[in-house]
Amino acid sequence: MNGLPQRIVCLTTETVEVLYMLGEQDRIVGISGYTTRPAIARKEKPKIAAFTSAKIDKILALKPDLVLGFSNLQADIAATLIKAGVEVHVFNQRSIAEILRMILTTGHLVGAGQRAESIVRDIQQQIDVARESSANLARKPIIYFEEWDDPMMCSIRWASELIAIAGGEDCFPELSQYHSARERTVTPAEVLARKPDIIIGSWCGKKFQPDQVAAREGWQDMPAIQNNMVFEIKSADILQPGPSVFSDGLPQLQAIIRQWSQLS
Repeated sequence: MNGLPQRIVCLTTETVEVLYMLGEQDRIVGISGYTTRPAIARKEKPKIAAFTSAKIDKILALKPDLVLGFSNLQADIAATLIKAGVEVHVFNQRSIAEILRMILTTGHLVGAGQRAESIVRDIQQQIDVARESSANLARKPIIYFEEWDDPMMCSIRWASELIAIAGGEDCFPELSQYHSARERTVTPAEVLARKPDIIIGSWCGKKFQPDQVAAREGWQDMPAIQNNMVFEIKSADILQPGPSVFSDGLPQLQAIIRQWSQLS
């Protein structure tokens, strides 16, 4: 269709996932090396970026008419491409509402607005069903979500919102609102004081080590440790703010909370 971008470079995995869901993957000419969804994209598309770095010369050689990025962490890449005359759209989704808006915007950018709206309606229905199911819980478990271990970082906003949808209470809801991971750092003593019922680890880029977590000083008195309620949700399932947080992250949270509810 005339006037719409035909050669798109995606600097993160979320927009790749959305474009494939929309059936518009043929427009993608380059992706991030950290792309995980769909798996076929890693075979089909050239990798031209990491996350905070990119091969600018290779991107320009692809002659993109649109580059899609994510967050302030890619601001330098975006600025370099803009100076080179490339059109760039940088998303900054940090909440569920913003993730849904990213899906809609991506769809409208490629002329697939109706399909994007259908995807968002399906996701919203899934969210509504999850909320309705969790409303039957006699008590909401307090959940400590750990994004990183050294220093310890608690949940980002969309993870905190997913916890609430699944029927839990985020251990540090006041910190989840901060964009910067540095502003979401906590101490072992602070976590212990909040007595979480469940611990979920999702260490971005490395495997979660529940034994290390359980061995932290004083944590043996924590309900989550005493009841063996320590779990991993892989970062690709919950820390990449795209459709996968609903298709993979949310169901895992629901299953963990159901398992906890059976203790009583």
